[in-house]
Formats: sequence, structure tokens, C-alpha cells
Amino acid sequence: MNEDHAVTVHELTRRFGDFVAVDRISLTVDKGEVFGFLGPNGAGKSTTIRMLCGLLLPSSGEGRVAGFDIMTESEIIKRHIGYMSQKFSLYDDLSVEENIDFYTGIYNVPRAKRRERKEWVLEMAGLADKRSLLTRSLAGGWKQRLALGCAVLHEPPIVFLDEPTSGVDPLSRRQFWDLIAQMSHRGTTVFVTTHYMEEAEYCDELALIYRGRMITKGRPAELKTLIPEDILELRVERPFEALEQLETSGLVKDVALFGDNLHAVVDDAAAATDAVGAFLAERGLRVHGIGAVPPSMEDVFVSLIELEDRRDEQAGQP
Repeated sequence: MNEDHAVTVHELTRRFGDFVAVDRISLTVDKGEVFGFLGPNGAGKSTTIRMLCGLLLPSSGEGRVAGFDIMTESEIIKRHIGYMSQKFSLYDDLSVEENIDFYTGIYNVPRAKRRERKEWVLEMAGLADKRSLLTRSLAGGWKQRLALGCAVLHEPPIVFLDEPTSGVDPLSRRQFWDLIAQMSHRGTTVFVTTHYMEEAEYCDELALIYRGRMITKGRPAELKTLIPEDILELRVERPFEALEQLETSGLVKDVALFGDNLHAVVDDAAAATDAVGAFLAERGLRVHGIGAVPPSMEDVFVSLIELEDRRDEQAGQP
């Protein structure tokens, strides 16, 4: 294993009967980087994480995490990583402080360091004044921070976060990513799964996962260069109606809602701008703004998934 790599896997595969949940994934993750797995629910992200954490044996393939073999050294791997699932793995009937004390024991934190590590978690999570509260009384964002703190009490070199922001509000999600960035800057490798497109922008490197396959991998800025077409952003009244009209207009290759606006995929933004504007105006839909924009991660993901679906259809796969 390259000493610069925290994770290395080759042809990693997991089958459940005839169903292939993870299909020959190969990747490397550098030490100290934030690596993201982006994909829809059911794409195979959590199954991959569980194999890397030593919780599930692969059907085939090979890999190393923190220098240890995922096939033969899973118990050692568990001692060298932190793991946080979307369910947070906290005990609601314990207080904040009691949860931290419990996990210092689980992770065999040296007794001489336990008080120091507990105070660090309380400070990091902003829970110093809530240490005696029952965990069930905490809002989702506070539970999330506490769970992260418990997962890294033993100062692991790698932490795996499986859909860690699922079900929390946008502000808590952003604050949580600030904590991830701080951990990365201190040298911790963070491997995180998400289906939130905006979170992909926070990752140093990103893999797009679909139907158990890794369809591409790279830095967010690099992935945005993979779309050969232009993206037009339209601010238009009655966007739902405008979308329906454009879908059958023959002027765009694809169109989708993007917040309150529309994003249309076209071959040439300059040539399509006037035509699309005139088309909508003729149908009584006032266009407040139209112009080319850089592709978002959502544009990239949708485009690549549609390309993958077309390839599967041509190959006769379901």
C-alpha cells in the first residue's frame, strides 16, 4: 500500500444472492483528504462503507484501510478508524457526558487521556453547557455533533461518515461540514457518503456511484468539465409550465427545475438563448433572465447518470 494512501481498493464487489450491490469498485483515497461518495439512495454507498469498516466481508476484490487488509484484518481495522452512521449510534437514555464516557471505554481511550478527550468533544460539539442533558432531548444538529465527537474520541487517522447529515436542517448541515474541514486540516482522512449535491462541493475528491458502480471520480472542478454541452439558466414566470413547454420544443436536449429557475442543456448557449427566449415569450411566459452558467454538480450527476442509463439500454441491461 502506498504510504500516502489511507484507503486502497481494487475490484471490490459485494453480492447478496443474485443482486450485485457493489460492482467492481476500484479507488484510492489520499491521507488527509475529504473523499466523498455521491449517489442516490440504494446506489451501494453504505454497503461499500461497511466493507471498508470491517463490518461486512466483500464477495470478491481486495483492499486495505489504514494499511490493513479488509479481508483478513477487519478487527484491527475497527480499532484504527472512526465510524458514524446516519442513525448516530447514541444512547438516548444516557446523558451527553455519559455517552462520551461510554465510548471512551468502547474505544479503549487511555484512562489518563479520557478527561482531556471528553472536554475536547464537549468543546468541539458546543455541548459543554449541555453535558448533563439526556441525549434524547437534543435537537438533530446537536446529536450529530455529539456522534461525530464520540466517533473520533480515540483520534483515529481515518473516519467514515455514512450519510451523516441525513435528516438535519441546512444550517446544522453546514456547521457539521465546518467540523469535517477542521478535522481534515489536522490530518484526519474523512470518507463521507451523501446524496446532497451541495455537499459534494466541500469534498477534495469525489466518486459518483450509481447502481453499485463507480461511474467517475475526480475533484469537483474536474468533474464539471465532463459535460460537453452548455447549460442555460432561465428565470421565468410559471417555471413548471415553462419546463413542460421546453421539454417538447426541440430546442433543448434536457431541462430540469433548479431551485426557482430552470437549467436547460443545449449544444450552443449563444445560439439557443434567443430561440428559447422567443419560444417562451410566444407562449405567454415572461422570461426575466436567461444566460449560460457553469454546470453545477447536480447538472454533472444527472448528465452522467443519463449517459449510464443509455449505455445500459444499448447493452440490453435492465
